Formats: sequence, structure tokens, C-alpha cells
Amino acid sequence: MPEDLCSQRPLFGGAITSTFPLRFEDVSNTRQVPDHQEVFVDPNRDESLIFELLDLKADVADQGSATWFLQDLANEQDAEGTTVLEQSGVFEADGLQFRNIPAIVTTAVGQMAVSKGRQGREAQNIVKVYLANLRLKDVATDILITAYEPVLINPLSETAAAVGAGLAIPATQSGCMPMAEVFKSAVSSFKVNDWSLFGATA
Repeated sequence: MPEDLCSQRPLFGGAITSTFPLRFEDVSNTRQVPDHQEVFVDPNRDESLIFELLDLKADVADQGSATWFLQDLANEQDAEGTTVLEQSGVFEADGLQFRNIPAIVTTAVGQMAVSKGRQGREAQNIVKVYLANLRLKDVATDILITAYEPVLINPLSETAAAVGAGLAIPATQSGCMPMAEVFKSAVSSFKVNDWSLFGATA
């Protein structure tokens, strides 16, 4: 799909790389984004892709950890009507290993109503959220890869001015890779180049 070229992108100063479409702009430096996050946005479609490094939640079981983080995200954003549409089992990412111990991965897909910034509930958009939890237990880190795809844009939302209100135009109609595929690419290509990012020594 020539309109939606993918490229390997450096994250966290190049310590990590992941492959996803070039239409996603790095806004980590232009917004007040915490150091443990990298945020990429397609402003024309109001889609976003977020990479986040967190301390390992040792009290959260591997099975269903992505669903746990999805619910936690909904609580943080004061989301309404959150539903989990699907969740995966636990699998090992053989390509993501530290000291020969592969990362443990779970994914979940949900839908929720959220408002942008400080806009209130009356301006909530309905979004589909794809979340992967990559657990790097040997370096005590939970990595979250989260993709947001608008489903229904509220006319009162600031998003409406940029992309229009109502049902979001399907990605394929716009010559874009569907968000489910963007998410899959970002997760499957995720690679750690420098483990010292996590304070680890090989």
C-alpha cells in the first residue's frame, strides 16, 4: 500500500525500535509527555500509538494482564461504557529475550468513551483501544503498546474540527493501513537494542 509506507522507528533514543506507518508523527517532544512514554499521532485520522515503560506489576497475573491494564487505562481516563471485545492467551515473544528468557505477551481489544484533554463528558468520543502488555520480568518492566482508533467522533469534541464528526471513515477508504494492522506490526516488530535502558547488564 504505497500511501501508507512503514518504517522502523527509533524509540527512547534508539534503545528500542518498532515498525509502523510514517503517517504517525512523533509528538513526544511537542506535548507534555512523561519520559517513560513515546507518543505517535496521525492528526488527519486522530489515531495514536503509545509506547510506555512501567515498573513490573508483580501482583498482576500474566493471564489477563493486558485486560487489567486496559481497565486501568479506562479508569485513568474516566472513560464510560468500557467493554472488552477480545483478549489473547499468554504467549512468549521469542524475538524479545533478555538472558535467553523471552518476554511474555498478552493483548486485549476494548471500546470506551473518552474525552480529549480537559473536555468534559459531553464531548466524549467512542474509541477502539488495542493494548499489548510485554512483560520483561528479568528487568522488572511492563511495556505497554496502546493504539487508539476513533469509532464515533462527537461533534462537541475538538477532534471534530480536524477530522469531522460522526462515524470515522474506515482506514482502507482513506488508503491507510487499518489500525489493527498498525498495532500488529508495532508489537511484532518491537525490539530492544540496548538493555541498559532498563538498568540491566547482560
